[in-house]
Amino acid sequence: MTPPNSTAGAGFCAACGAALSAGARFCHRCGTPLGQGLPVARQAQPASGAAAVLPWGVAFVALLALIAMVAGKNFGKPAGSSLDGSANSLPTQELDGQGAGAAPFAGGAGGGAAPNIANLSPSERANKLYIRIMEYAEMGKVDSVAFFAPMAMASHEMLESPSLDERYHFGRIAEVTGNAEVAKAQADIILTEQADNLLGLLLAARAARMTKDDSAARGFDARLLKALAPQLATQAEEYVQHRSEIDRAVSDAQKR
Repeated sequence: MTPPNSTAGAGFCAACGAALSAGARFCHRCGTPLGQGLPVARQAQPASGAAAVLPWGVAFVALLALIAMVAGKNFGKPAGSSLDGSANSLPTQELDGQGAGAAPFAGGAGGGAAPNIANLSPSERANKLYIRIMEYAEMGKVDSVAFFAPMAMASHEMLESPSLDERYHFGRIAEVTGNAEVAKAQADIILTEQADNLLGLLLAARAARMTKDDSAARGFDARLLKALAPQLATQAEEYVQHRSEIDRAVSDAQKR
């Protein structure tokens, strides 16, 4: 007669639930004689093998796909490329010449070794940063402009007696970084000292358009066109240096 708690035919130990081999008289795990011990609930065993690995594998593949998608957007872009993050602000051969990497923020565009900006005078440092930002802005390299703008603005603010040309530089940096207030302030100072200054007039027009003051902008355009010939006749050095910007402003003013 089969004992009351026998597990015969069930194939599992009544005490610990271990699977029993055919004809076993004792549990190979806990040693309980067959048919003795209190019955235990059969618990689900942890998944093993492929069943256990599959959920993690799917998640890992999804993660790789996400990383590849993000990385693919910037793959192959050189340092300095438009909107390519922090690498965009590093010195590059394109803008810094052969001295790139030798010292942070060294030099501007052009070939040959560039001087360390820390060794320049305050005026030279401000001018070097202005050139760098304008070149980045022309190439649409927004991240680099944003990276260097605080340094350039601070360099111009520290100039003890800035020239009108340096004030124009300051205003242009403010313009390309969206700071209409500083751009307008620098234009106002230039025009206070020299009412027909071409750089002050074109900067004032741009600052007015930044604030959607089209009426004021058209007024500055008219003044620019009227002052153009006599001012260019002075052959001022800043006009020679910024002639392309003046010509562009004149062309735009004539079209409006």
